[in-house]
Amino acid sequence: MIESLFIHWNPDVVAFHLGSFSIRWYSLCWMVGLISVYLLEHKLFKEQNIPEEKFEPLFFYCFVGILVGARLGHCIFYEPKVYLTSIDGIISMIFPIHRVDGSWKFTGYEGLASHGGTLALMIALWLYVRKTGLKLLTVLDNIAIVTPICAFAIRIGNLMNSEIIGKPTDVPWAFVFESVDPLPRHPGQLYEALCYAVFFFVGWWFYRRRPERVGTGFFFGLCILLIFTARILIEYTKENQVGFEDGMPFNMGQLLSVPFVLLGTYCVLHALKKEK
Repeated sequence: MIESLFIHWNPDVVAFHLGSFSIRWYSLCWMVGLISVYLLEHKLFKEQNIPEEKFEPLFFYCFVGILVGARLGHCIFYEPKVYLTSIDGIISMIFPIHRVDGSWKFTGYEGLASHGGTLALMIALWLYVRKTGLKLLTVLDNIAIVTPICAFAIRIGNLMNSEIIGKPTDVPWAFVFESVDPLPRHPGQLYEALCYAVFFFVGWWFYRRRPERVGTGFFFGLCILLIFTARILIEYTKENQVGFEDGMPFNMGQLLSVPFVLLGTYCVLHALKKEK
């Protein structure tokens, strides 16, 4: 009876075609996430009377920071032997191409790490505030309020790609990722996506109740505290991404999440202490 409830999952990774060009679900989810963040962030800047000319370069800094950081984070933390030990690997790390059967082919960036993206985003925002003269904590708080909606969209993209799969299980809502194997598994991507959707509404609710907290670091701390605490817990339901993690008591995703949890806790407590 339970087996009949398992979800057999094997969607086409391509959402649609534009002539000979294929648009993948993963790319589409990234696009939806980024556009959502752009529109919501624009709304926040208007509500806080931040000049339009200071908003305009923000998207560029965020996009480049997230993409570069997420790519380098995956290559350095998860597959250094693949990307850092040969010229072909270094080229594939920087450009969205791989050598296949002796020739280079466009494959897109296969492997992005959220930890690297988060760290690089913070560096990019530091550069942004140096250019615009805005307060760093104000920018970090505003970005943090809307970031979970983009994280939600990216994890849905992972689900459509049948990647970052969970461990085998017999829970009724298990997914059978048919392109991987016939085993019912935890839909780890869906767990994360649902958490991030909830975190977005939590942050938005706090903002609507206390908008004056923007600039204290409260929203930035709350965002990374919630996201990376969830990441640590959900990792227990997911398969390790690379082989060297199998002998570790905590996998790389959990280890890299700890500093963000500590930073988030500090920022929230510091902001609340200043209020009192």
